[in-house]
Amino acid sequence: MDASTIQPKFLKNHNDLGLIAVGFSGGQCKPGVDAAPMALIESGLVDQLKDDLKYNIHYDGQVHAYAELMPKEDPAHRNMKKPRAVSAVTQQLSKQVYEHAKEGRFVLTLGGDHSIAIGTISGTAKAMRERLGRDIAVIWVDAHADINTPETSDSGNIHGMPVAFLTGLATDKPDAPFGWLEENQRISAKKLVYIGLRDIDRGEKKILREHGIKAFSMHDVDRHGIGKVMDMALGWIGSDTPIHLSFDIDALDPMWAPSTGTAVRGGLTLREGDFIAECVHETGSLIALDLVEVNPSLEAHGAAETVRAGCSIVRCALGDTLL
Repeated sequence: MDASTIQPKFLKNHNDLGLIAVGFSGGQCKPGVDAAPMALIESGLVDQLKDDLKYNIHYDGQVHAYAELMPKEDPAHRNMKKPRAVSAVTQQLSKQVYEHAKEGRFVLTLGGDHSIAIGTISGTAKAMRERLGRDIAVIWVDAHADINTPETSDSGNIHGMPVAFLTGLATDKPDAPFGWLEENQRISAKKLVYIGLRDIDRGEKKILREHGIKAFSMHDVDRHGIGKVMDMALGWIGSDTPIHLSFDIDALDPMWAPSTGTAVRGGLTLREGDFIAECVHETGSLIALDLVEVNPSLEAHGAAETVRAGCSIVRCALGDTLL
């Protein structure tokens, strides 16, 4: 591995990286995903980014569990489970991401379940508007669309709702749990691209159609190949837009990433996942990456494999190349 030669368009310094480790699992019901950041770090990821890819890493050395923010009682609100806990964590995380992003650093967030994207993406969206006057685009790589509103969700788990809150399709009153989200922290549904979808709720399909959201399912990957899909995805976003890549490890087929809470067969290969990350890095437009939903506790034999896959995605998004 060598340092990337790609010059970033929207970062102050190409090798400054803010790292936030988020040990939070409250957006869904299976414990263990909170252990992922430590597993990824202990596997050598931070050392590889520092020593091999030459990043100057700003990291406080903690895996944030946000125990001090947890409410004593957290009854359901509009069908959402643990709404106050998820709200408190994502609001705090949004501030943490914003602090790095406003300094012009790349922001890497290791989760945690995918509800944390409410925090990460709102933080980068606000920072980029303030720093450069630009709206961001989001590439959401996932088996699931995570765009349920509280009313369309069957499970009530908030890790299936972050995109709805981030696009403003779901909102909350100012005094309600997600009332803290402001307009400058949201993204446009027109600047959102999905890759890898294959397990989408009926209500979500309706939302995607009605709002004309650009989505490449596994059918599209099968038909066109991942190279063409990436050309189309990046063409839709354009070359002059900062990109936040939010990567759920369950986008990969369970053959490559078995240790995740909602695994779905028929997914991306590890190389296809790496290729997505490589392509986005090559644009020079990537400003932030989330890696979420690695759950080392679910598969005794598959945990190490899943952690390795997660590390590979991160390295590729940060400039690692095969040659």
